[in-house]
Amino acid sequence: MDEQMEELTLTLSAAGCGQGAIEKAGRLLSSGQTEALLLHLRLCRCDLMEQLHESQKRVDCMDYLIRQTKKELSAKS
Repeated sequence: MDEQMEELTLTLSAAGCGQGAIEKAGRLLSSGQTEALLLHLRLCRCDLMEQLHESQKRVDCMDYLIRQTKKELSAKS
């Protein structure tokens, strides 16, 4: 179980999950609550996907500004 706990902790940490989420996952794993752990992992994944979409929106805004700036630069030439 210790090896499984270590793998869980390292993987969630690498995925960018917070300490609270990691600790909860560890408690669920330790207590054998596999279904609850699976639900928790899915919720963590949803949070990560939401962060990804927010980042994509910010990148889209930057792309827009780059295109607009290039367009203005071309118009001046």
